[in-house]
Amino acid sequence: MVASAGGSSDGPARSDDKGPLSIGERAEYERLRSAAAVRHDRLRTVGASLLILLAVVLAPLGVIAAWADTTISDTDHYVDTVAPLATDPAVQNMVIDRLTDRVVSNVNVDQVAASLAGVLSRNGAPPVVVDHADALAGALKTALTSAVHQVVQGVVTSDQFPLVWENANRRAHAAVVKVLTGEGSSAVQAKDNTIVLDIGPVIDSVQKRLADAGFEKAGKIPDVDRQIVLLRTDKLTKAQGALRLLAILGLWLPVAVVALAALGVWLAPSHRAGLMATGIGIGVTMIVLLVGLAVIRQIYLDSVPSDSQPQDAAAAIYDTLVRFLRDSVLTWLTIAVIIVVAGYLYGPGRGARAVRSGAAHATGAVGRSAARVGVRTGGAGRWLDRHRRLTSGIVIGAGALALALWNSPTPSSVALVLVVVVVALAVLGVLAAAGNGVVGPPTTDPHADTHG
Repeated sequence: MVASAGGSSDGPARSDDKGPLSIGERAEYERLRSAAAVRHDRLRTVGASLLILLAVVLAPLGVIAAWADTTISDTDHYVDTVAPLATDPAVQNMVIDRLTDRVVSNVNVDQVAASLAGVLSRNGAPPVVVDHADALAGALKTALTSAVHQVVQGVVTSDQFPLVWENANRRAHAAVVKVLTGEGSSAVQAKDNTIVLDIGPVIDSVQKRLADAGFEKAGKIPDVDRQIVLLRTDKLTKAQGALRLLAILGLWLPVAVVALAALGVWLAPSHRAGLMATGIGIGVTMIVLLVGLAVIRQIYLDSVPSDSQPQDAAAAIYDTLVRFLRDSVLTWLTIAVIIVVAGYLYGPGRGARAVRSGAAHATGAVGRSAARVGVRTGGAGRWLDRHRRLTSGIVIGAGALALALWNSPTPSSVALVLVVVVVALAVLGVLAAAGNGVVGPPTTDPHADTHG
């Protein structure tokens, strides 16, 4: 038994030996551990890359889906979208020219000239005058056109026209849905890829003013002519299926994009690198979307028949209809730029370290000055100094939440939130420095995020 025990103690180490590892064993252990960590990081990198790539690809579709949802399903939002067209000079000129042409076309100027010739003949006018009475037709039409144009212009440029425009677009919203999605109420239809506005109240006002001015016949406009073309194109219906799908997805697609991006950043071995990759990807796709909107604008203008809309009016209508979409794209582009810049400033680069150091010295100098004049934050300041990362995260998170809850944020609102966040961080730095009048080194390791 003793020999067995002694042999056991002198033999090779057992697998259940609790003693320290030898140099060779420790080297092998570290090699295996390093290989496992590399494989784990590779898996995380691949997973994070796929999630971020999916979020980046879906980002422009998410922006369009949110715009389509609010524009198609919300009548009030659509009316607010097209409201500026009532005061747009190009659109006003289009309405004035269309109504003037329709009023004048309802007056048979040649018949008026013939009647004038009969009157002259019956009253013994010289034959040369009677024979040349038909030459007055051109002058009569010019005078009539000028008078009617002045009356119509007064109506269209009046303060009442925006209200008429709003009510007309509210009634026509179902036609917008019909053209954009191929679905909608049967009460209002959009035929031949055309959206029309019924401006009957404007016609009635024009008729009354013309009658008061003595142009009773000029004021008789058939009911079928009480419409103007707001949108006509044969290109939009080709995208009805995609627009219908985006309208169904609505606000869920943007939420999915944010969730995918957040999950990808969390899974990435370097959160900072993942965040910067997301910002760069979304920024690039937003630029591509802006270029796409410009290309679609030109395609739309080329598809509009010149006899239905002037080019300047068609451009004004397109720009107005997509302006909220363009604002959303610019907002996301601004956010993407901020994300990339913030990721860089939190990194180990020389410029980033210089900015952080300068900010820390500036807030520290202000805090020390406040402490010297007796404005000390005491224990609260020291707590803020020990928990800089926590308080900074809370402030940044509050800024992100404010943007998420903001109704239709714009680049200016993003800039406002950014300024508030920066000021709040600076104030926290000053309060932390005023706790004891001393500025210590940052409590966060600028290289910490590069390790995981």
